[in-house]
Amino acid sequence: MASFSSSEWRSVCEKFRRAQNLSEIESRKDPENDPFRSKYNARELLKEIYSDLKNFDTGENDNDDNDQPQREQHSDPAEPEGEGSGSGHAGDSPAGLRAARLGVIEYYLGINHVETEELSAGEEHLMNCIKLLDKCSVSQENVSVFIQARNQLGILWAGRDEIEKAQGFLETAESMYVRYMKEVGQPPMDLTDFFMVEEEALSQQERAKRFEMAYTHTLYYLAQVYKNLEQYERAGRYCHSTLQRQLQFNHFVPMEWAINAATLSQYYITKSCFMEGRHCLAAATVIAGLAGEVPSEAAAQENEAESEKREQLCQKMAEISRCWIKYSLNLLQDAKKLLEDNIGELDTDRQVELKRSRQQEEEEKERGRKSAVLFGSSDTFDSICSLEEKVSCALPLDFDEARGVFLTGQTHVTLAKEYFQMDGHVTDHIEILQDHSALFKALSFFEEDLERRCKMHKRRVDMLEPMCRDLNAQYYLLICRQLQFELAETYYEMMDLKLAIADKQDELDSHTIKKFNHLCTASMKYYQMFLDSVRSPDGKFPEKLEDEVLRPALVAKFRIARLHSRLISASPAAQMENISSSLGCYNFLVEYCQTHPEARQAVETELELSEEMVSLLPLKINRLKANLASSN
Repeated sequence: MASFSSSEWRSVCEKFRRAQNLSEIESRKDPENDPFRSKYNARELLKEIYSDLKNFDTGENDNDDNDQPQREQHSDPAEPEGEGSGSGHAGDSPAGLRAARLGVIEYYLGINHVETEELSAGEEHLMNCIKLLDKCSVSQENVSVFIQARNQLGILWAGRDEIEKAQGFLETAESMYVRYMKEVGQPPMDLTDFFMVEEEALSQQERAKRFEMAYTHTLYYLAQVYKNLEQYERAGRYCHSTLQRQLQFNHFVPMEWAINAATLSQYYITKSCFMEGRHCLAAATVIAGLAGEVPSEAAAQENEAESEKREQLCQKMAEISRCWIKYSLNLLQDAKKLLEDNIGELDTDRQVELKRSRQQEEEEKERGRKSAVLFGSSDTFDSICSLEEKVSCALPLDFDEARGVFLTGQTHVTLAKEYFQMDGHVTDHIEILQDHSALFKALSFFEEDLERRCKMHKRRVDMLEPMCRDLNAQYYLLICRQLQFELAETYYEMMDLKLAIADKQDELDSHTIKKFNHLCTASMKYYQMFLDSVRSPDGKFPEKLEDEVLRPALVAKFRIARLHSRLISASPAAQMENISSSLGCYNFLVEYCQTHPEARQAVETELELSEEMVSLLPLKINRLKANLASSN
């Protein structure tokens, strides 16, 4: 039986240290025309270590004398039958230790091949690692290798879009960790421990940290897997746990962590979990602050590194602000859905009822909150909670509450626009403006004074109209259509509000009539611009509308019909012309749905009203004709 002498073992450990240094440090300096030079040199050293280990036999008959250890394979290598716990070597036996050492080298060879873009060879080495270790029981000596090899195979298969195979490896790694912590719980050996002389051994604290971070990676990769499998609730849970553990073990890049937390907030918001969404955003804002000061413009102009840092920090902070905007907007929109009656107005009885029941619900929710997964270390927890207290997570039930949510959103609109300016970020800038407009629209629902509500819609027009006018429709067709339709609808809402105000007056003065007609005309103009955008280059309207414009185009025709009939004119001839135009639009909608019956479902309500008007308006036109004839 052969074994290593002290000097021989030191030589092996030195080779391993050199391989690690080449792979992790020296490789960063490799030239562009030879990007893997250090990785290849590290690979040669790892192969030498593997050969050294094979040449010094423990004397046990473990059937692993071949360079590529083989054993009977299971039908699904992602789920080894005993998770490495079947009968075999104990992890701390000479044969078990040797198998683990060989497994570690196979692991690093696998990583090396993956990093040099030789994925098949990388997979083969990682599977060899698993086969070697499957002969041993999971123990303090080898559990880290077990888990990290499966993590890497999970990443590899996910990269090939074999998501279920990736899931198998990662879930096995997860269950190994859970079982090991339940049965043993002590910090296990790290992979590097296998090739260190005794005096260089890692501390228990460092071993524990590395092991916990390997498991954090397992959870992180599982979050991605579940997202790809569209198991969004599970993905959100795993993402939350990953972020919490990164804070707990102080192993995170602040801005990267903050962006991930802000992204997670968007999942919670879509589920109307505003307390959790707010917590993620508050944590994102606080942790982003740990990324350091944003370099000044002057410093950025003088130094390329400072310029790049400024660009990255400003962009990420603006992205977090955009997530705050979505939070505020969704909170207002959810409240509107809860409080509106069947014609879209505020249901005051429902409002009183909800205010009465909310206090009790909030107290119960706060008690449940204490058992939720909360972010923060001792250094950041107070800051996160302090920021949360400044922003409500309860659905607003009146104007004052809604205004508080609106102002949070508007503050972040200003911050986001500082980075996403029109010059260089056209699409992002306009999306932020559209969200700002949507914030005003949602707030207007809570405003009881009709004149003030009308002014809110005017603010929307003032911010969107210049964009619609200046944007090149050839390059930004979709955005132009969105702006045209929103402006048309905004003017339409203002027209409805002015009509409601006018109904309370005894007599309409000329100024009110002029204002009312202007709003009708402006709304028609933008609806018509939208319809014109659907035309072919030679100006022809399509015989069959594409699915994405079908409903908006038919609604635009319907609204133009209504607007024509609402124009106020003292001249019977002008009245008749307006009503004839209105009838023409109603006819268009009815005839289109007769020619294309599949379109009826998209505009059921509008079609029903159009069919009614098609039968009534000719009578009205005939009466106007008769009056006009008799007056001549």
